[in-house]
Amino acid sequence: MRIILTLVKKDLAVFLRNRSALVLTFVVPIALIYIFGWVFGLNSKDVGPRGIVLAVVNESDNPAAQELVDALKAEKSFHILTKFVSPDKSERPLAEADLRPLMHDNQFRFAVVIPRDLIPTNSIGLHLKILSNPLNEIETRTVNGLLQKTIFSNVPQLLGQSLQSRAKEILGSASLDRFNGRLADAISNAFGGDPEKIRQRIASGDFGFNPPDSSPAKPANPALRRLDSTATAPAASFAAPAPAAAEKKTVDDFFSSIVKIDTEQVIGKDVKAPEATRIVGGWAIMFLLFALSSGAAAFFDEQNTGIFQRLLAAPVRRSQLLWSRFLYGILLGVVQLSVMFFAGSLMYGIDVASHLGLLLVVCTAAAAACTAFGMFVAAFTPNEQAAGSLSTFLVLTMSATGGAWFPISFMPPFIQTIGKCTLVYWSMEGFAQVLWAGNTFLEILPTVGILLAIAAGVMLISVWRLNRRNIFG
Repeated sequence: MRIILTLVKKDLAVFLRNRSALVLTFVVPIALIYIFGWVFGLNSKDVGPRGIVLAVVNESDNPAAQELVDALKAEKSFHILTKFVSPDKSERPLAEADLRPLMHDNQFRFAVVIPRDLIPTNSIGLHLKILSNPLNEIETRTVNGLLQKTIFSNVPQLLGQSLQSRAKEILGSASLDRFNGRLADAISNAFGGDPEKIRQRIASGDFGFNPPDSSPAKPANPALRRLDSTATAPAASFAAPAPAAAEKKTVDDFFSSIVKIDTEQVIGKDVKAPEATRIVGGWAIMFLLFALSSGAAAFFDEQNTGIFQRLLAAPVRRSQLLWSRFLYGILLGVVQLSVMFFAGSLMYGIDVASHLGLLLVVCTAAAAACTAFGMFVAAFTPNEQAAGSLSTFLVLTMSATGGAWFPISFMPPFIQTIGKCTLVYWSMEGFAQVLWAGNTFLEILPTVGILLAIAAGVMLISVWRLNRRNIFG
């Protein structure tokens, strides 16, 4: 037993002397947990999506339409965009004609249009329009749920206005005023409250409806809270108690039947296998990063086996060794990405053949950036173990913050800024532009340029560092 304990002590001593193993075992996991905590918003009191850009066009002059816009602005998950900024920095209100070009430029993925006929004059109900670019399924479902909640919380008052408008058309203004007055008197006599204030609220469309997800103690609609404050008795809001599950579904179905929402998918309507097309790019770039970063170990293998020394004894310069390694990494990366995309085509029906040329352009730029990343890891680490620790840390961090795992819009704003500086983010943007949006070469050129700029910058730093080190000695 003493011999076994002595051997255990030996292993512990070896482990403690290996700084790379210590970093990989303790420092990297703690650092990743901390970063993921920020990514998921665990350090914030309010968890959930932040800053999902939602364009809102309000074409209605109805005051309730502005209340709906204000309700959308109050939703913490949205960043509401209502202004169009011209090239000369002048601003004007967004128009519906602006939305589709801006969505094609990836300025935002979701938009709400409140049309002039928000409250139709010839029928009872409401009319809205929603435009979307559902590039990410999780983000799209979340936005749809938030929009439904916000819109339906404002349906009661808008519906009341629709009823008043329709009744005015049928009965005339004088008859409708008399009816509203009698109804206000009846409510005041039964429950208390100022009949004139109640009449004014009825005329504005506020019938005291409770939204589906509110409770009678604290109505979600600000109009209902105002109505409650005018009453002298608890029941003066004349709102029904909070519905049970079955009743709530009935109310939801009722609201859905009277709210007409025109939906339009602006981008990706003709994409085959949309679910697979959305996510394959993130998987492909993450696996490529792992493959090429592991190639950093080849530097240390060739150094330890003396291959570098033998090559340098021949008429081969250091720069030629480095750039040959760079070109090799690009070729390997393009082949790997092509194989993964064609595998996705065979298994899930992704349309690769129709976009092959532009896809190869993006794959080449992405492979160049990933190869430069691998060279960077080799340049700034002393041995193979340290290279593995650093590459694991950087690949997981870039994949998490760059949108390979889940929507970047779900992260805190400063994490979103960091994510947009990663090669993972821009690689995924390039793949989405080709496979999802079907962009032309000129349209993908800025994204390709950013990837190549990342590759050039990182490669220059790596070459400078490798030339100063004794890795070839």
